[in-house]
Amino acid sequence: MNSSSKAYLFAALAVFFWSTVATSFKLALREYDFIQLIFYASAVSVILLFLVLLAQRKTHLILQQTPRQWTHSMLMGAFNPLLYYLVLFKAYSLLPAQVAQPLNMIWPITLALLSVPLLGQKISWISVVALIISFGGVFFISSQGGLDGFRNTNPLGVILAVGSSVLWSLYWIFNVRDRRDEVVKLFLNFFIGMVFLVPVVVLFSSFKFQWGPGFWAVIYSGVFEVGITYVLWLKAMNLTTTNAKIGNLVFFAPFLSLVFIHFILKETIYTTTFIGLIFIVTGVLVQQMDRRRKRV
Repeated sequence: MNSSSKAYLFAALAVFFWSTVATSFKLALREYDFIQLIFYASAVSVILLFLVLLAQRKTHLILQQTPRQWTHSMLMGAFNPLLYYLVLFKAYSLLPAQVAQPLNMIWPITLALLSVPLLGQKISWISVVALIISFGGVFFISSQGGLDGFRNTNPLGVILAVGSSVLWSLYWIFNVRDRRDEVVKLFLNFFIGMVFLVPVVVLFSSFKFQWGPGFWAVIYSGVFEVGITYVLWLKAMNLTTTNAKIGNLVFFAPFLSLVFIHFILKETIYTTTFIGLIFIVTGVLVQQMDRRRKRV
């Protein structure tokens, strides 16, 4: 296989695995609370990422961090996994998977908005249109089949799902100028985040541990939400010469995710979910087109 074919293969595998994690989150939340889920999933991710660093012979880079880099990793660990996943998993505990998963996808839109005050960028009318389109999708998804469906939608869950996109955008903005090795950064973030999570578990949950489907769902979430899938995606981006085409493959994930949600979780997928998801993806694509136009 040539480099281009390998890039598409790695990207397709990453998209496939990302499309399954919403289902694994809900399966895990049947037996564990959202705090336990993020703690155990983070522990799995830390172990897996350390093994990746061993395989890549990069473990020595961990001890070469400067005090400033350690401080930055502590800040990033507070954002991800601590705040980001606590908010996201709480949203999943309050909402059907078909609602929580697409709402988290609006982060490129919130990123454009936050880039105005934090990065000094200007927002164009095209980005405003993209914002309106995407939040139209939020309306459709939240309706769960029609206007009567709003009665069954947890408002806090919607706020948290949308709020998780804000946290992810902040994480991306603060992380983008950090030129360290990506896997090293991610390992340190999750290791430090896991340390931060220990008192959260002690104060607000417990270290409950039991065998069962939920246990395997936690393991799966830790492996495929961050660990292996992130490495596959980085590998794809390093091999390709067309990052935009590879990047667009990620938009298949939420639609494929609905298949797993329907057949494994047995959720009835509403027409409004598809409509809302199309609105959100369209808004994100419009916003990306605006960014590419500015580069030209």
